[in-house]
Amino acid sequence: MPSNFPVDDVISQLIQALDEYGRAILEAPTGAGKSTRVPLALLKTGWSSRGKILMLEPRRVAARSVATFMASQLGEQPGGRVGYRTRSDSRTGPDTLIEVITEGILTRMLLTDPELKGVSMVVFDEFHERSLQADLGLALVREVREVFRPDLGVLVMSATLDSESLQTWLDAPVIRSEGKRFQVDVRYAAVPGRTDWRTHCLREVVTVAHCTGVMLVFLPGQADIQWLAGQLRESGLAERVRMLHGSLPLSEQQAVLDEARAGVQMIILATNVAETSLTIDGVTHVVDSGFIREPLYDPARHRSRLVTRRVSESSARQRAGRAGRRGPGHCIRLWAESEVLARYTAPEIHRVGLDGLVLDLARWGCSQPDGMEWLDPPPGGAWRSAVDRLTSAGVLDRQGALTPLGQAVSSVATEPALAILVIAGREIGLVETASRLAALLSDRDPFQGLGVDVRDRLQALEQRPQQYGSLLAEARRLAGGKHRDESDWRQGLGALLACTFPQQVARQRPGRDGVYQMVDGPGVRLPERDRLLGHEWLVVLDTDGQPRDARLRLVMPLDERAVTAVLDKHARWRKRAGWDSERGRVTGRREQVLGNLVIESHPLAELSAEQCIEGLLQGVREAGLDNALPWDEEARQWQARVARMALLESGWPAVDDSTLGATLEQWLAPFMAGMRRLDDLRNLPLQHALDVLLTLEQRQALEAQLPARVAIPSGRNATLDYRSEHVVLAVKLQELFGLGVLPTLAKGRLTITAHLLTPAGRPAAITNNLERFWRENYPAVRKELRGRYPKHPWPEDPLEATATALTKRRLGQ
Repeated sequence: MPSNFPVDDVISQLIQALDEYGRAILEAPTGAGKSTRVPLALLKTGWSSRGKILMLEPRRVAARSVATFMASQLGEQPGGRVGYRTRSDSRTGPDTLIEVITEGILTRMLLTDPELKGVSMVVFDEFHERSLQADLGLALVREVREVFRPDLGVLVMSATLDSESLQTWLDAPVIRSEGKRFQVDVRYAAVPGRTDWRTHCLREVVTVAHCTGVMLVFLPGQADIQWLAGQLRESGLAERVRMLHGSLPLSEQQAVLDEARAGVQMIILATNVAETSLTIDGVTHVVDSGFIREPLYDPARHRSRLVTRRVSESSARQRAGRAGRRGPGHCIRLWAESEVLARYTAPEIHRVGLDGLVLDLARWGCSQPDGMEWLDPPPGGAWRSAVDRLTSAGVLDRQGALTPLGQAVSSVATEPALAILVIAGREIGLVETASRLAALLSDRDPFQGLGVDVRDRLQALEQRPQQYGSLLAEARRLAGGKHRDESDWRQGLGALLACTFPQQVARQRPGRDGVYQMVDGPGVRLPERDRLLGHEWLVVLDTDGQPRDARLRLVMPLDERAVTAVLDKHARWRKRAGWDSERGRVTGRREQVLGNLVIESHPLAELSAEQCIEGLLQGVREAGLDNALPWDEEARQWQARVARMALLESGWPAVDDSTLGATLEQWLAPFMAGMRRLDDLRNLPLQHALDVLLTLEQRQALEAQLPARVAIPSGRNATLDYRSEHVVLAVKLQELFGLGVLPTLAKGRLTITAHLLTPAGRPAAITNNLERFWRENYPAVRKELRGRYPKHPWPEDPLEATATALTKRRLGQ
């Protein structure tokens, strides 16, 4: 272990900046020593004498590992001058001056004590990961500094970061440590066409399996790790394979790190948990799949789902850098060198559901996202969806403030939906089971290969508690201590889950075994040959995250008692008009619905006028505006005229068919009284209905600037065609005798293109400059047409002739 780290060269400069400004940004590459050297250096300054130094880590194992290493440098165990605190574990004492905590701990500390009494500085480590809790914590600390604690120090540390925006937002100096990385030889090995990337990854790993030291293989998810581990064991490498992912107990994660520190030669299959925040010694080779699996908010399903995507350029550098911390290393990237990656990882605040964030800020006293200063503000759609969910659950009132239930939910340190489950379980005497479920759902599932029925997991916890100690400890924490259920969970759990998560209830689709529709819309399916196949009702607790036809991973089957309970509490009756396409008329039904599920349906004998219009509008949309409405050429020309005005001036409505179809209630419904069939629409005054979309001033402007007809010298009003690329006036050539210049439209902003026709109505010439036509083109046209149409006048000077559509004989008469 080296005694000097690259970051040591800038520590004095960093401390000077902190002393002068009270805040700073440290940018240093992975392996520079920032996570351990900087806090220990601060321990020797006045910052430690003024209060405790809090350092945030994104993961529990990283918090414990960093704290343990720093304590060892002082010749101590964690809990002395250096301690740590995570959601499930704590080692602190009265002498603790540096406390390493996970990011969510800081939020709860601030909500309990906004002044952070007894704290001199907050250090945000690995901030480049841009977790939601880190962004929230930094925004809250910034506000605390401005309102309560201008003396509170802030240090943001990162390996790779878009530091310019952070520097501006935090108004802090940037200190950079260039580091002393060793050369890493990077080789690109793109996946061949029609080859599964995991098979390709296996080949590359086996190719370099003879390497000395530690090989670190980055994979997107736990399933990929399990698959590759099995293949490597079959290849005779079982003794060297280790796994590192967030589902492993902390003790097992730490054991892998300890083996690496001891110099054991091995192949570590890891998720991005190993990218930056964990120190893995002895890595000489990195194989990077180029994928990462992370949550992404799905607005259609109102929840986050896990997606696999390409890593960013900064993440790829971090991963490769793991091989160059102790000496020259090698990295194999399983994509083409020409592929362009995003520069940085998108902040988590842009990718996940925001229920927890909204709840925390409501407790802080902030009900709108613009009530805080953000490095990256939360997206409006995700924020509103979270507010709607929390309001419908009774956690927030209509003003966005916490209700009594919301106060109780905010006191349970887990995501709001699971906190609601714990509270509901407490109310019906199932707090132990509800807390166990909440603990199970708040982390990765440790019960691999146990099927999708959650009852099997609860029974395993009862039968083998010693095997799942950490999960049960988390359950006790959520329950607030050791609490026993007052009744058998097998009798009441289904109703509890269905009533707590009504949007996650699913019913089997008729005639489709294993295929279900959820209350909030999406379709889901059971795995093939699952023993719950044929069960009509389920509560969906987890899926594989696919936006369509997601595969169920964890469910609770519902019996008749549970279904009745959720229907009594959440179902409603409605009268609904619909469209019978076979009969071509409006029909009505009285339906019991649970979200998008229709439970019962009965025909209605009578329909109100409003229901008839509602059903008929549905019929118009199904048939299409072109088929359902009595369009004529005048109405289509009106549509084209308004569209042209919208291009010339602001404030004009869109009147294309798509927009008209989406706004039928606004302009068509008032003219449909008494109608129930599409045939009735034949008598609809369509032009009057369309005119409703314009104000009186707009109707007058339309007629003045883009008239339907224009007067021509022959004495009649000729129709203008606005549906072509140009505004077209199609008239017989002789009708324009005497006219030197074509009129203009829209106050001179549009010109008319004249289609000059023969006496038989066939095209003779096209022009938008009538003066030039008479002068340059008319003689040739006259010469050609006077022989074909001798009965019609063809004067030598058309500007002196009388405009007419008649023959010479009739003109003489």
